[in-house]
Amino acid sequence: MGVNAITITMVQELKMGNTYRAIQAIRPGILELVDLPVAEPGVGQVRVRVEACGVCHTDCWTVEGNFVPVAYPRVPGHEAVGRIDAVGDNVTGWQVGQRVGVGFLAGSCGHCPACRRGDFTRCTNQVWTGLHQDGGYAEMMVANASALVAIPDDLGSEEAAPLLCAGITVFKALKKSNAEAGDVVAILGIGGLGHLAIQFARKMGYRTVAIARGPEKEEAAKALGAHVYIDSTTSDVGSALQTLGGAKVLLSTVTAPNAVSPVVAGLMPHGQVMVLGVAAGMVEIAPADLVARDISVHGSLTGSAIETEDSIAFSALQDIRATIETVPLANARDAYDRMARNEARYRIVLTM
Repeated sequence: MGVNAITITMVQELKMGNTYRAIQAIRPGILELVDLPVAEPGVGQVRVRVEACGVCHTDCWTVEGNFVPVAYPRVPGHEAVGRIDAVGDNVTGWQVGQRVGVGFLAGSCGHCPACRRGDFTRCTNQVWTGLHQDGGYAEMMVANASALVAIPDDLGSEEAAPLLCAGITVFKALKKSNAEAGDVVAILGIGGLGHLAIQFARKMGYRTVAIARGPEKEEAAKALGAHVYIDSTTSDVGSALQTLGGAKVLLSTVTAPNAVSPVVAGLMPHGQVMVLGVAAGMVEIAPADLVARDISVHGSLTGSAIETEDSIAFSALQDIRATIETVPLANARDAYDRMARNEARYRIVLTM
């Protein structure tokens, strides 16, 4: 059977049912497996039959309801990969059967001041997948066409899923930093973001330093591509970085703001702190560091759909992959809990 025949059969089988399974957060802290009615895509939207969806720490915002207001019930998940099953009106460039991804940003409006300046990640009318509209912890979802990311054939759906958030987040931060090939780039944390950041930094030509707690993480860090590993429990991280000439960029992937401050001493003049991990608390940096060494502090959000396509293409080209464990959709509660306890090594992906 040819590819087109398989695609047609798949779509026909899907249309035989009028419900699909999904994991809903029905109120803070409560996830349930439910059957939902199949919805038709609206204007400018497509319906996607989900094949895989990554479990990300940001899903806590939906499940726990502790960051922004959430209109429950809501289906979490913003690392969804699947095939288009139906196309709404006024959608061009996308077709039934095409494999696509949907990330955290649910689609830019194209007409607000940020969009008109090409800054699509800061569209003032943009909603967030899995927070303001249902996400990918489901067998199907409806997505805005402006949010779609084309997935190359040489990446499996499970492989591609974490790249839609964790991958683009670190890729974009490194690209917009002032580091050049050969510069020291320090990655703070070897987790869902950090293990991908190490790979990207190495493949981009930076002298890559991984920083984490404990000697047992050195082997994994170097296997991922780190040139140097620093154990923050036994070393003065700032001094260790200065022996390497100082870091041009510190990429913080951790959700512990107090872990950042001691590493700032390891930055070279004009060095940058790039903060990716979001958590309660403050990143404290002495004014003397900012003034005397001209240190700057930046945050970096995920990327637009086309930026995400760029990062995924780079991942495929350079053989950058997330280390994943797949879990059936029905076991999403356990997968989410393990992620929240930092027990995932390094990303969990739900399969449908």
